[in-house]
Amino acid sequence: MTIQKINKVGVVGCGLMGAGIAQTCVQAGYETVVREVNRQLLDKGLSRIYDAWNTMIRKGKLTSEQVEENRARLHGTLELVDFADCDLVIEAVIENMEEKIRLFPALDATLKTDALILSNTSSLNVTQMGAVTKRPSQVCGLHFFNPAPVMKLVEIVRTISTTDETIETVRQFALSLGKTPVLSKDRAGFIVNFLLIPYLLAAIRMLENGMASRDDIDTAMKLGCGYPMGPFTLLDYVGLDTTLWAAEAIYEEFKDPLYAPPPLLRRMVVSGQLGRKSGKGFYDHQK
Repeated sequence: MTIQKINKVGVVGCGLMGAGIAQTCVQAGYETVVREVNRQLLDKGLSRIYDAWNTMIRKGKLTSEQVEENRARLHGTLELVDFADCDLVIEAVIENMEEKIRLFPALDATLKTDALILSNTSSLNVTQMGAVTKRPSQVCGLHFFNPAPVMKLVEIVRTISTTDETIETVRQFALSLGKTPVLSKDRAGFIVNFLLIPYLLAAIRMLENGMASRDDIDTAMKLGCGYPMGPFTLLDYVGLDTTLWAAEAIYEEFKDPLYAPPPLLRRMVVSGQLGRKSGKGFYDHQK
């Protein structure tokens, strides 16, 4: 089995996840190109990375010299053509299939023929993304968890077209980032969200139906099950919009009522109450 050598990495999207993934790749020693659709979003994402490194300097986790080396390996761009010599590109755009299947053919046309295209999707159909390219055997999922530089787990998602060589290359790449990879078939939700989403939705239904208060549900799951945070704290951290997208994707595939989003979740997303990212969700984060 031939394992492809990865020297240069591309990341499409410099939002919360994309910036975290780019930071992770740079810190592992990879030359990394990260792309956004406009200068304002790109600068915001790069500033998030630089701020993280400055914090690591203050805490003694990185030296100023190491940060300078990191900055030299990180390149921001607004153009897909700057991915042309990348060995591997990770898509980290909005969790919307229409956006992703518009992007994948453009990446396919830009990248060299042996480059791999990975999606950071948390629940969407990776097979469908690969099918709109001429290299479906070189497409798979690589799902990071937030915050990407800290969380150790990544899910490698294998489609029915992905080759053994692609999977092993991605596995070795994940290990080089200091991550622990687990392998999942391409089914909506993969491993973590397939198990996590029903739990989160059940907590929302309990609150919606008046069975218990927000604080008591969070406290019960922390102290009764040993979870590091309760479901509502976790929902706000993950993002209510992200949770809704994941639930809808899994429900669409399996039609299991456990995955049907509760009305309260839909209404909170529509009203812009998305959790920490918007300043308000089940908790108020504006203080």
